[in-house]
Amino acid sequence: MKQLVMVVALCVAGNFAVAQAADSSCDSRAAEKHLAGAAKNSFMKKCKKDAAEASAAEACTSKAAEKKLAGAAKNSFVKKCEKDAAAAK
Repeated sequence: MKQLVMVVALCVAGNFAVAQAADSSCDSRAAEKHLAGAAKNSFMKKCKKDAAEASAAEACTSKAAEKKLAGAAKNSFVKKCEKDAAAAK
């Protein structure tokens, strides 16, 4: 039970850190493009979504490596992991 609580806490903390990094990166990219108003809001929304998807893909790929998966098994695992991560949000 303690391990489960610890895993959940680490996942939440990791997602928070990724969200903060995405905000900072997206803000700076929007500033570089001189965006404001609705254009900035639209850009920020897409940028954050893309950052979250990239983060999930990276996490799933590392999990597959930890499990020593390769080939079709790795591809299937990563695809399902990314789908589950998207559904959880």
